[in-house]
Amino acid sequence: MATTKQRAAAKRNVKKAQSAAKSQQTLKKLPSRTRTALGKESAAVQRGDQPTRKELYERARKLDIPGRSRMGKAELKRAVSRAS
Repeated sequence: MATTKQRAAAKRNVKKAQSAAKSQQTLKKLPSRTRTALGKESAAVQRGDQPTRKELYERARKLDIPGRSRMGKAELKRAVSRAS
């Protein structure tokens, strides 16, 4: 059975974890226009209209594009379209 001191410490730890999680919600801090654009892009990927980063990376690997592991999705998309 936990002591009063242990229960108090556990409560403090839970509160700290909750406040840390709340402060790290980065999507909420973005402008609504950016959040909307991210949502649209995500929906397009789920529908299959746009490739995922993983798919773009595989295409870049087949095309032997240098520096592909350090590229983000937009950079990979540009590099693949240039190389194709």
